[in-house]
Amino acid sequence: MIRLDVSAAGFAADFAALVDARREADSDVARDVTAILRAVREEGDAAVRAFTEKFDGHDPDATGWRIELADCRAALDGLDPELRAALELAHDRIAAYHAKQRPEDRDEVDADGVRLGARWSAVAAAGVYVPGGRAAYPSSVLMNVVPAKVAGVERIVMVTPTPKGEVNQLVLAAAALAGVDEVWRIGGAQAVAALAYGTDRIKAVDVVTGPGNAWVAEAKRQLYGVVGIDMVAGPSEIVVVADGQNDPAWIAADLLSQAEHDPTSQSILFTDDAGFGDAVAKAVDDQIAQLATGQVARASWDANGAIVIVPTLSDAMPLVDRLAPEHLELAVGDPEPLFRAVRHAGSVFLGRYTPEAVGDYVAGPNHVLPTGRRARFASGLSVLDYMKRTSFLGLDAAALARIGPAAVTLAGAEGLPAHARSVAIRLDAPGNGAA
Repeated sequence: MIRLDVSAAGFAADFAALVDARREADSDVARDVTAILRAVREEGDAAVRAFTEKFDGHDPDATGWRIELADCRAALDGLDPELRAALELAHDRIAAYHAKQRPEDRDEVDADGVRLGARWSAVAAAGVYVPGGRAAYPSSVLMNVVPAKVAGVERIVMVTPTPKGEVNQLVLAAAALAGVDEVWRIGGAQAVAALAYGTDRIKAVDVVTGPGNAWVAEAKRQLYGVVGIDMVAGPSEIVVVADGQNDPAWIAADLLSQAEHDPTSQSILFTDDAGFGDAVAKAVDDQIAQLATGQVARASWDANGAIVIVPTLSDAMPLVDRLAPEHLELAVGDPEPLFRAVRHAGSVFLGRYTPEAVGDYVAGPNHVLPTGRRARFASGLSVLDYMKRTSFLGLDAAALARIGPAAVTLAGAEGLPAHARSVAIRLDAPGNGAA
């Protein structure tokens, strides 16, 4: 963990290094993924089978390629009642929040008599990647599938790795609750490639969403254009802006909620109270010792954690914007003034009683969020990621007479005579009604 103080000499350079630190895939990952994608494109199921054997330790020809929906339903029915109730609460709140994101069609006639509008429609098929192994999260199923269902996607395909052939029952239960149509026990870049290109077994989809490791993220990046993607996600990150009136243990727990994800995760505290910063650092050390995920959290905190001391919390906000964090907590009594200063953040958690973790599960907004400073230009997963907009327009002869001559002029200026003629030929036609 590094400690920075805005008043210290060299702060500007040290903070710039923190902002620019790279925690994502290197060129070797990109090279390996390129080879995997090429193999799946050329060899289809045979390549997916070989990579599954190599990376996940099982042969899908023996363990089964597809997980039946009846097995997913059985997993849901077999859940502990308290766990099922929690999963259902999360599902219902996520669905309610995302239902309000559905866009409205537009159809109007402007002052020139031109009919203009846009119609929204869902993609036909969506692929959802759900991590396995270290990261097997039913919450990721809900966060990716529910918006697709709200959008009206007809076919939702889930892929999830099953190391050594072992299936995560919670993931299957969430798939049943969310309404997944197909579940395949494959993962990694090869699964993303199968969704994008299609194979004899797996029909191609239009959009691929969902978090994964560096190879999954790189596969999505390389396949963008073959399919749509939600985003290229990197290691998790959290920034907490907190004053000294907080309980240090609370803030330490918030920082560790992301540190425990992965050694490359990043957790940063901004505070205007140096003594409070020290207390949080001690609380982090104390809590790491008690965590089952302590080894991962320790590696993350030591390599990527930071405490930044600022004169006032308002002084922290331009620095926070430079980080453009995935998660931003404003742990103060009145977060509104600070919130108004936020421009770049994936999701913001307001007040002392709003830990980031509640957003991961039951609050409603999506937890699939831009990382690696991409909140400067990207947003979290939404219903719109599963929809596309088709614009339309319609003119009669009078409307064409009003705006067509300008189109002819512009087409001529661009040196495109066929463009100009396709308009002019209608303007010049007898009886076009444009006197």
